[in-house]
Amino acid sequence: MAHVKMYTTLVCPYCVRAKMLLRQRGVEQIEEIRVDLNPTEREAMMSRTGRRTVPQIFIGDTHVGGCDDLLALDQKGGLLPLLQAG
Repeated sequence: MAHVKMYTTLVCPYCVRAKMLLRQRGVEQIEEIRVDLNPTEREAMMSRTGRRTVPQIFIGDTHVGGCDDLLALDQKGGLLPLLQAG
């Protein structure tokens, strides 16, 4: 299973939904980086992704995007192969 990293905040419903989908697809461990606790992590996230919103999801070295991007990838059948590539 590929390594999953997710930039999140505590009260983000999209973060909760994304984590729920990933767990349904077999992901047991998600590296969460809480940008609400550490402003330098938010800056790093914005620099890395060009986006300000959370979640920002990485599977392996691939930037999937946010929750809507993750859901769309799953609906197209691309999520499981990406997760299994790792």
